[in-house]
Amino acid sequence: MQEQHLDRRLFLRATAATGAALTVGSALGAQPAAAAPGGFPNYTYVRTLLTPSRLKYNPTGEIIFPCIRGVYDKLSSPLGRYYLYYAPHDPPGGVCLAYGDSLEGPFTEYPSNPIVSNNWSPHYSVSHVSSPHVLWNADVKEFWLYFHGENTTTRLARSTDGIHFAYDKVVLSASMLPAGTTETSYARVFRHDLPSRGARHVMVFMLNNTTNHRDIHWGWSADGRTWTYDQQPLIRHGDVGAVNVGGPHLLYRNNSTYVVYNKDKESGGDIMITEVGDDFSKRTHLGVFYNSRGTAPENGRAAAPSFGTDGGVPYMIYEAGERLAGAIAVARG
Repeated sequence: MQEQHLDRRLFLRATAATGAALTVGSALGAQPAAAAPGGFPNYTYVRTLLTPSRLKYNPTGEIIFPCIRGVYDKLSSPLGRYYLYYAPHDPPGGVCLAYGDSLEGPFTEYPSNPIVSNNWSPHYSVSHVSSPHVLWNADVKEFWLYFHGENTTTRLARSTDGIHFAYDKVVLSASMLPAGTTETSYARVFRHDLPSRGARHVMVFMLNNTTNHRDIHWGWSADGRTWTYDQQPLIRHGDVGAVNVGGPHLLYRNNSTYVVYNKDKESGGDIMITEVGDDFSKRTHLGVFYNSRGTAPENGRAAAPSFGTDGGVPYMIYEAGERLAGAIAVARG
């Protein structure tokens, strides 16, 4: 298939990493867009996908941290071609699911949300769980869900259908990072080879400490369960002119690896991009990846992007609006 927007390496690796489907013959006829930094597409807002007030499960009036996954080629009878995971953040939170047949929506709320709650006996009882990130682990043909609760702890659960999960273990906690760390959360995990470290997976996440400034950190793992974490930030907030940065996601292009992440609204509210290289040795800050609009639904803040490709067209699904007062939106490249 001829890919119009992404070079072949990004197309293959990003699709594998996100599990988003590529559908032959369903191209939307979009014209090539102007390039963003690093030669990535220039994403443009299309529509709002999920609004808290329209959801049956809406304990706090807010939702965050979308994660989109193509499941049509992994499940025999999925609810839809795509599963969209998200969550409220404030207590009690709860990992939620919506499903649909197009990355542009519409998405239908799963009737039995949350699929993971803040009480899972005998494994934990916490104030909230949130920030779901689902990895398709092709080695074992399972959906691996990484989520936090409390903000100090990231956990792993596993599923064969993407809906019903079995608890596995804690994979990240503040105690694994330098003294003074107060939060280790909003983790995303990707299949990424680091031969020099004996690793086949990479995690990027947000870290807060007693200075109350949030940075992006990272770790690596051979199996996605047992991790080693770099004790130094991958991206420092001050190096990109921010008070806080968060919501990281890996992307690939031109034989290199990039991290996209969001600034806090006080620092501009945009999604930024930094090249880290395939071995994570670079720190080339490239500026704004996606410029948040001042109008609704973004109102000056875009955050926590997740990516997929449908019919050869790249999409970004993200938080739109002020933190804990926004919606889930989609932009097309």
